[in-house]
Amino acid sequence: MPGSEQPFPLAALSGGALLEAAAMVAGFVGVLFLGSMLLPGRRVTGPEVEGQSTTYTLNGLALFLMTVIVACLAQVSGLFSLSVLHTHFVALFVVTNVFAFALSGWLYWRGAKPREAPPGPWRGFFFGVELNPVWFGVDLKLFSYRPSLIALALFNASFAVAQYETYGGLTLAMALYQIFTFLYVLNYFQFEHGMIHTWDIVSERFGWMLIWGDYVLVPFFYCLAGWWLVHAPGPLSPVAAVALVLLFAFGFWIFRGANQQKHRFKRNPQAVIWGQPARSLDGRLLVSGFWGIGRHLNYTGEICIYLAFTLTTGFASWVPYLLPAWLAGLLWHRSRRDEYRCRAKYGELWERYTQRVRFSMLPFVY
Repeated sequence: MPGSEQPFPLAALSGGALLEAAAMVAGFVGVLFLGSMLLPGRRVTGPEVEGQSTTYTLNGLALFLMTVIVACLAQVSGLFSLSVLHTHFVALFVVTNVFAFALSGWLYWRGAKPREAPPGPWRGFFFGVELNPVWFGVDLKLFSYRPSLIALALFNASFAVAQYETYGGLTLAMALYQIFTFLYVLNYFQFEHGMIHTWDIVSERFGWMLIWGDYVLVPFFYCLAGWWLVHAPGPLSPVAAVALVLLFAFGFWIFRGANQQKHRFKRNPQAVIWGQPARSLDGRLLVSGFWGIGRHLNYTGEICIYLAFTLTTGFASWVPYLLPAWLAGLLWHRSRRDEYRCRAKYGELWERYTQRVRFSMLPFVY
């Protein structure tokens, strides 16, 4: 089984490799965009922002499942090996960066053109001009989560295929990693309706910051543990495997449970949470369930999930731990931004809430 070396998955950055990567990126994003246009799905109207509401077609789950089926059939039939994504990892990274910069530039030009006083070029390019740009009836901001997370799932699967083709089998660590990451992406698309109420969708304009995060950061950085596992040196003991399953389940329970409680409360202030009618402050701020324990426990749960991903690699290297460390910093910073925004929105009510729910991300600590 895997040894201690970590060869970098390079199909040399020749013109041919870059052209192949460009064709893969264009075909992948193009097919998902056509699917988002044509596939049926539940239509949901988002919250009113700047006097307008956006209607979304929620067909991401269908797109994800169809992609999984096609990839599995292609792999089993021998028509295509997902290991190509592993060997072309760097070429795909280069091409996707070019795509992200080009899309950001086009959206800035498109958004700034009709405005009498568009934001400065740097700010408009980085943060975006339009809140919800739409192209051929598809909201580009919500759509971009689809190639982002589906690509992440495909990269993760390619690492399992690369390990199998190289060593003739999968390690226990790789098998656990595949289960964890597949369930995480699947659940995102099951909960896609909840995304229309998130900070990114409601408040952030669509510029390079979000575009690069969707198309480059998530698929190429969030799979770091899986890339490392292809040639991971040490076996994972059954005891460690059970501990990781428990950590993943615990994080998933907090992460998804907290988000679902908030979403249910927004739809119905009388929703039942943990067997009792939801309690709130002035009918606006939920103080039941997870939201009565900590103000941002959904972030804590997500960090636990990614820590479980990373711990499958063991402790042979610090490199895979860059992901949960970076995510912890990102979510801590986002929690501070959330607090600032909520204090400005709710005023004295937010002060009452922080007195009622004293802890942010770690009960009895922070």
